[in-house]
Amino acid sequence: MGKALFRDYDAKELERQFNPRAYTPNFEDIVNVGFERSAAYRDAASNPHFDVAYGPGETDKLDLFLPENPNGSPTEMYIHGGFWRSREKGDFSYIAGPIVDAGGIAAIVDYALCPTVTLDQIVKQMQDCVVWLHKNIADYGGDPARLHITGHSAGGHLAAMLLATDWAALGLPSEALKSVVPISGVFEIEPVMHTSVQEAVQLTPDIAERNSPAFLSAGSKPPVAVTVGTSESEEFQRQSKAYAAALKAQGLSVEYFEMPEQNHFSILTESTAPRNRLTQTRLRLMGLG
Repeated sequence: MGKALFRDYDAKELERQFNPRAYTPNFEDIVNVGFERSAAYRDAASNPHFDVAYGPGETDKLDLFLPENPNGSPTEMYIHGGFWRSREKGDFSYIAGPIVDAGGIAAIVDYALCPTVTLDQIVKQMQDCVVWLHKNIADYGGDPARLHITGHSAGGHLAAMLLATDWAALGLPSEALKSVVPISGVFEIEPVMHTSVQEAVQLTPDIAERNSPAFLSAGSKPPVAVTVGTSESEEFQRQSKAYAAALKAQGLSVEYFEMPEQNHFSILTESTAPRNRLTQTRLRLMGLG
């Protein structure tokens, strides 16, 4: 074993712990399922609005999927993963299905990718997106007072960073977020500096510190549901459990649960199965289930 760089992990083991593609043997098959479902969902969606601009940048775009007659509907803002360096909103259109079927609005959002931008800039983009949704979702039949955040992997991290945001300082109600659901997130960023992800993300100790939700105070106190798959790496599981405990210590209402036999990728593709706990939780927090 090499030199310990984080906890008891050397560089080789950190790569295994924080590289879900290396940890999950059949990840390509699962990712392809998501691609196929997303393409089919976009083709079949009855009330979509693609590439809606939430800001001036090329990647400041979101796809809105609406029910047939939205009228004061809650909105879920979904933030995709890819370790801040890959993937795009169109890969995850299918995530909107259960929300729209239940009468909600789904906003699947894009952001710029590292190394073109820094992690600080991505967080700012997501904050800008929340501000835009709060100010504009009523034009699409949504209720700005019913805005919910869900994110997976890097998106789970970004969802947690939105929970740590002082919304009053950005001109929104202090309780702008009505729920937050981080799925398989990274909440302590420093170990990522010792993995292959660092080549694209280019973290510094300061960037890692100010973007580690595990050590940040919540900017508001909506209900939070933190989940992770039992077939994910030990570190993904540890960080999720520790983050949930940290929020509870701050007085938030937090539900922590593990998805049995789900890995970092199947936790999403299996979420469309009937009575899936993750999807039921999202719907319940939105007042739709």
